[in-house]
Amino acid sequence: MRAHEDMSADGPPPPVDPEQLAVAAGVLGHLADPTRLHLLRLLTAEQDVSTLTAQVAASRSSVSQHLARLRLAGLVQVRRDGRRMLYRITSDHLTDLVTEALEYADHAVHGIPHHQRPTPEHDADAATPTG
Repeated sequence: MRAHEDMSADGPPPPVDPEQLAVAAGVLGHLADPTRLHLLRLLTAEQDVSTLTAQVAASRSSVSQHLARLRLAGLVQVRRDGRRMLYRITSDHLTDLVTEALEYADHAVHGIPHHQRPTPEHDADAATPTG
C-alpha cells in the first residue's frame, strides 16, 4: 500500500499549495516527451548514455540532451564511474508516476477499461438490498 492511500475518501480533497501545483506541472511537462518518459522508465537502475541509447529510439546526442534536461530539472542524478557517467532516477515517487502513466496508456491503447476506486455513494448503494 502506498503511504497516501490511507487518506479518507470522505469529502473533497484538501487544498493544494499553488507552489506544489507548479512543481507537479513542471514534472509532468518533462514527462510529456516520449523519449524522456522512456529514459525515466529505464533509469530505475544506473545506466550510461551508450546503454540507454541502445534501448531507445533516439541518437546518442539526443539521449545526452534529454538526460541533461532531466538532470537540470532534478529528475535524474548522475555519478562518475571512471570515464563513464551513470544516470539514475531520483525518486521512487517519480518511478511510480512513470509506471502509472504507462499503465494508463496500456489501458488506453489496448481498450482495457480503466480502474476507479469506489465512491462512498457507490458503497452505500451496493449495501442497500433491492426488492
